[in-house]
Amino acid sequence: MKYDPHSLEQKWQDIWEKERTFRSFRPGRPDAEKPKFYCLEMFPYPSGNIHMGHVRNYSIGDVLARFKRMRGFNVLYPMGWDAFGLPAENAAIQNGTHPASWTFSNIENMKKQLRRMGYSYDWTRELATCAPEYYRWEQAFFLKFLEKDLAYRKKASQHWCPSCHTVLANEQVIEGRCWRCDSEVEAKELTQWFLRISAYSEELLADLETLGKGWPERVLTMQRNWIGKSLGADIEFPLEEGTQRLRVFSTRPDTLAGATFMSLSAEHPLLDEILRGRPQEEEARAFALSIRNSVKTSAKGPEDLEKEGRFTGAYCLNPLTGARMPIWVANFVLAGYGTGAVMAVPAHDQRDYEFARKYDLPIQVVIQPENSPALRPEDMAAAYDRPGRLVNSGTYDGMDNEEAKGTVAGWLEERGLGRPSVQWRLRDWNVSRQRYWGTPIPVVYCDRCGMVPEKAENLPVLLPLEVQTHPDGRSPLPDSPTFCKARCPECGGEARRETDTFDTFVESSWYFLRYAASPADNGQAFNIEDLRYWMPVDQYIGGVEHAILHLLYSRFFIKALNDMGFIREIREPFSNLLTQGMVRMGGSKMSKSKGNVVSPSEMINRYGADTVRLFCLFAAPPERDFDWSESGIEGAYRFIQRVWRFCTDLAGKIPPAGPLSAGEEGPRDERARETRLREHAAIKKVGEDLENFQFNTAIAATMELFNHLLSTRDELLDEEPGRKALASATASLLTLLAPFTPHLSEELWQTLGFAGRAGEQPWPAWQAEALRRDILTIVVQVNGKLRARLELPAEASGEECEAAALTHDNIQKYIQGREIKKILHVPGKLINVVVA
Repeated sequence: MKYDPHSLEQKWQDIWEKERTFRSFRPGRPDAEKPKFYCLEMFPYPSGNIHMGHVRNYSIGDVLARFKRMRGFNVLYPMGWDAFGLPAENAAIQNGTHPASWTFSNIENMKKQLRRMGYSYDWTRELATCAPEYYRWEQAFFLKFLEKDLAYRKKASQHWCPSCHTVLANEQVIEGRCWRCDSEVEAKELTQWFLRISAYSEELLADLETLGKGWPERVLTMQRNWIGKSLGADIEFPLEEGTQRLRVFSTRPDTLAGATFMSLSAEHPLLDEILRGRPQEEEARAFALSIRNSVKTSAKGPEDLEKEGRFTGAYCLNPLTGARMPIWVANFVLAGYGTGAVMAVPAHDQRDYEFARKYDLPIQVVIQPENSPALRPEDMAAAYDRPGRLVNSGTYDGMDNEEAKGTVAGWLEERGLGRPSVQWRLRDWNVSRQRYWGTPIPVVYCDRCGMVPEKAENLPVLLPLEVQTHPDGRSPLPDSPTFCKARCPECGGEARRETDTFDTFVESSWYFLRYAASPADNGQAFNIEDLRYWMPVDQYIGGVEHAILHLLYSRFFIKALNDMGFIREIREPFSNLLTQGMVRMGGSKMSKSKGNVVSPSEMINRYGADTVRLFCLFAAPPERDFDWSESGIEGAYRFIQRVWRFCTDLAGKIPPAGPLSAGEEGPRDERARETRLREHAAIKKVGEDLENFQFNTAIAATMELFNHLLSTRDELLDEEPGRKALASATASLLTLLAPFTPHLSEELWQTLGFAGRAGEQPWPAWQAEALRRDILTIVVQVNGKLRARLELPAEASGEECEAAALTHDNIQKYIQGREIKKILHVPGKLINVVVA
């Protein structure tokens, strides 16, 4: 029988679909008595075609889902579509079609491709975020956010992408460029909607500790850094003229006596007043304007900018020493972090040190290292930012600097000049987008009543599908009278609708809840009992590029929805997170522009879905990148063909017994006993490796078992014990391969006459007694070189093994007359005799 992957894969996909094999069971059904396992990959944007990154990601999830079903779990493994957002809108404009038509056409095409891969999704739970039955609940959440003061609108300078015609959240600006299109970002004053994620800063940070065992450490570190908790003090510096004070936040109140100048952001609220009427006003204002008109956001932070500033001509007073401190406007001070003012301590902060050297500003050492030569400003090549004792700090001289932090903060609080404080790097989430293809924000603007939320019973506020997009990407919503004209929910008068739409990350922040609570339920956002059963997600799989944006927003949404009563008793969405590596070509990320893209459809047409799955899982551990290799996929194809030929040739020659059917007492025949041992060893190895996501080594273990069966096949077929052992081990082989190559396993299982289905078998349980050998082969080395092999009883003691090695004729030739320095013994495997 020739291996024809296309016909047999289509056959089994049709069977699975007809029998609804992978449908998950809701609480109350018999299967729901099993332990649950919610397996989920980050859902895709429907671009039209899956790529090799998708294949790797979804193959990982599918193996886990199939494995857990065989382990006796009730598995929820859904799929849906992140269907709103800029990519779909931009692609539709480029292709001269409507975003809705483009999106739904792409969904159908990608769905066919995913089905062709044989993934075991429960398609009854499919959802698309652009469907009104989905986004109506998002609008309901927003109304509750407004009610709870977790949503608000304000005017502020925003990151604006001129190519995408929309604002970007802080997290979406990477080194001054748009995360989506790589265009240079500009600053623009706009009134926008924000979600108050900062209200959850403490909880978002603290709950990372509960994820320590299930999430990669680098993802936890990235989130900790982005949330950015800083302990310190608010300190007030009186202006030399007038009654105003400059308030700063500092994590180093111990260095207050060393503050020699003040740095302000270009947007500081007191800057205009400070500059007014001074000789430096014109130059400083022009400099501040140039900063405001350029975006200098860097993924590494403002410390990497070339430090620039202008003196304002004004001074403030150091609250500890009374010294005059010149006030500068500087490009590295951010208005959105802290207070927009920084006390500069150049002797103990590198950024301030560089600025002071550049502009010849005073440097005052206030911390001296212990047991080291005294620091002198004129000799310093860099700031000293390590521990020590205070100097030049009045009554605090000699105090340990860590102790001084609290002491100085307390002194300031007593005198009304400051207080201990906490600052967070995390800023509130800007969710307004000036584009068409997104969820409408459910508020109206009434000349009489102002901003008014839509009534819940009027939801959803539908996105109009009859409008035409603009070629330049501008939203058509402001130009649509049928959409803009509305009635005020409070007074009934004329009103106009909000024409901004939600950031698409809002949709992806709660989709996993809708899967669990049945997307077909239009009467409520979530069934609480369903959520209580399925949540949290047991295994989440996706790229590390979402470590901050999507994962942080999802964690916030869970906590907020819990507090607002939409869900209960769920504080974290994902118990375990796997961030898979990329598929590369020639060391580079696959991209159309580089011409190094491998089409999954082309590979499936050439080799079949099972081969593509097997290669992607065998090429490297899942968290690592791997290079696409023609020889690698050819090797996977050859292995599958060899398994096919081996099993089809066995049809009718072995009994139709299942895995581990050789008997607990073990066959007496030596060859059969060895086969049983190899069978149990493979089951043990593959099961342990799958639990630890070591798919490549699990596949290697199945290959090792197969090679043994191939080499001993004829001998095993000679006798009845051998045939039983061969049948048992072959059934186990197909069972172990079922999560990786499900179509192949099912077809060969049926061909060999085994009962039931391969993928529905309980995962085999290996037995310790089957792994014991009566006779062990021990390698004997002299000075690391192989000199003999010994066949010894398994129960032989260490002393007996070493004595047998030393008296072996061949070993005697190499050790006779020479001093034995030591004997290295790895029990059951190796003895190395080290001689002079």
